[in-house]
Amino acid sequence: MKIWDKGIAVDKKIEQFTVGRDRELDLYLAQFDVQASRAQANMLAGAGLISDGENQQLQQGLQELAAQLEAGSFIIGEDFEDVHSKIEYYLTEKFGDAGKKIHTARSRNDQVLTAIQLFLKDYLERAGARTLELVEVLLQKAEAHQHDLMPGYTHFQAAMPSSFGLWFSAYAEHLLLDLALFEAAHTVADQNPLGSGAGFGSSFPIDRLQTTREMGFGNLAVSSVGAQMLRGKTEKTVAFALAGMAATLAKMAYDLVLYNGQDMAFVELPAAFTTGSSIMPHKKNPDVFELIRARCNALQALPNTLMLATSNLPSGYHRDFQILKEILFEPMTQFLDILDIVLFALPQVRIKPNLLHQAKYDAVFTVENINQLIQAGTPFRTAYKQVGEAVENGTYVPHQQFQTTHLGSIHNLGLVEIRAKVARFRAGSRLSSGE
Repeated sequence: MKIWDKGIAVDKKIEQFTVGRDRELDLYLAQFDVQASRAQANMLAGAGLISDGENQQLQQGLQELAAQLEAGSFIIGEDFEDVHSKIEYYLTEKFGDAGKKIHTARSRNDQVLTAIQLFLKDYLERAGARTLELVEVLLQKAEAHQHDLMPGYTHFQAAMPSSFGLWFSAYAEHLLLDLALFEAAHTVADQNPLGSGAGFGSSFPIDRLQTTREMGFGNLAVSSVGAQMLRGKTEKTVAFALAGMAATLAKMAYDLVLYNGQDMAFVELPAAFTTGSSIMPHKKNPDVFELIRARCNALQALPNTLMLATSNLPSGYHRDFQILKEILFEPMTQFLDILDIVLFALPQVRIKPNLLHQAKYDAVFTVENINQLIQAGTPFRTAYKQVGEAVENGTYVPHQQFQTTHLGSIHNLGLVEIRAKVARFRAGSRLSSGE
């Protein structure tokens, strides 16, 4: 069944190519098409375009479909082009003319777009809530290890003293910045396009504000032409948000791979979290973080892929948009899997204490030696030269006792201030309530 069928046969080879993977990928959208169809039926009844009895039938049928989806028994068979035709067929077979009326004042364009907007909005809320859980884990680790010092690196060389408290809190704070992009993407997804039809509205007296309220959209995409232009724009915005957060998680994973190696040995993974070598029995490989790094790096290509698919398209609907589901939906699921495994693995990472007691890290205290001389009255440039000469001639003795005071430093992490950022974000965001 095709909801655009006019009785003209389509070549099977053409049909197979144009349908593509829609039957499979539309399962992501099914519950949201049901949700939108319920709002559509209620609106049609309110506008007098269907009777109250017909609306009751449609609501019953849509509730049955929702139950099938919940139970996992909903299937889009090969007789159907997509989820939208399957739902309309089910309603028509069960209720006759009432099912045929569900598409009144609606085009497949705004039907598909509405389901996608709802799906992406829901996804961002769920992924945002999971990310906030990760932020909390990082802050807990920062607090627990605020006194565990480690060497800070620049240019892959030990540079100055740092701490695991600083390291963990840095990633917590940056995930909050990434969530700002999620919030922006949510704003774009939180626009109701239903009622825009094929992009030019309808002559029926529909109530677009009613469907906006019923579906839980925060805003109505007012212009019918502009509503159709959301297709591609919302997906790209979501992709940029995913890419930004993936970059942060890839960097964190790379750090942990380095820190887990024998040369640095800053952290240790439980043996059950590592894999071995087929010929080297001593190996305990951090594959989990290597795969997180690789998958997050792949996610960073999403915006460019989506832009290439849509960059030369004018306004209005084009079938090119169909492949956006293939590009985006499965990576979105993979990103949730990444968040889950990070949330599982990170709390189990063990920190090695007393790292800076090793002689090989003596040089990271050179700045503290300089600061000690400055406090005794020596000008900075003179102190810098004196300490440099001591390092070169072997007379350098590290000044290991130091205290930082400024906000965001080793001995003043500013966790209260970062938690205040989290609280402000939660208070003003719609991302923190996702299930």
